[in-house]
Amino acid sequence: MPSTYRKMQLAIDTSTDTASLALVQDSEVLAELTWRCQQNHTTQLLPRLADLLSRTKLGLQSISCIIVAKGPGSFNGLRVGISTAKGLAFSPGIPIVGISTLEVEAYQHAETNLPICPIFNAGRGEIATAIYQMKGNKWHQITGEYITTVETLGSQIATKTIFCGEFVASIAEQLKKQLRQRAIISSSAARLRRAGFLAELGQKRLEAGDYDNPATLQPIYLRRPPITKRKHQ
Repeated sequence: MPSTYRKMQLAIDTSTDTASLALVQDSEVLAELTWRCQQNHTTQLLPRLADLLSRTKLGLQSISCIIVAKGPGSFNGLRVGISTAKGLAFSPGIPIVGISTLEVEAYQHAETNLPICPIFNAGRGEIATAIYQMKGNKWHQITGEYITTVETLGSQIATKTIFCGEFVASIAEQLKKQLRQRAIISSSAARLRRAGFLAELGQKRLEAGDYDNPATLQPIYLRRPPITKRKHQ
């Protein structure tokens, strides 16, 4: 294997209807692909990965680490992404790192130094959220991932905050109405989650020697999947 391939990372994010892949070498993004896959993670992930490798003329043997978004997100998307990441990492015994999907959403706004609040729709009138901020050139999680409502979240925001993530227009309108100048709503383009940022967060973990065990790495769901009760015969 050429020495130039020894520090190749593959970033995988299939947390939601937006999916993304990136190949990163020595902190440089060699190739990145982000697309709307809807609920077609199972059929689209591996063909898109093969296409990405083909475009860069690389093979799976070039990859030295897998970085995967671990949720919160859709149950099917997370299952596909994490199981694929585990399979790719387990056989050759390469490191795997799981990163919160909300953290990936927030990280592209880190250089603003403002509090960043990523939001996902969680259904049932609720949202999944967390708060992150860059302080003194160090990236911090201020509030862990949790389920809440837009109204409750707004009541907890005391300073100017950037809101990003995957949410409908009505949530943005509610935040603006409740928080006024304290709410900075990122544009739809700036809310597009990219695997390049996932790779960068994973690289920080790698440099610290902080890996996950592929046998025990689990998705962050925050809520159990709905269970359909069997009908009585």
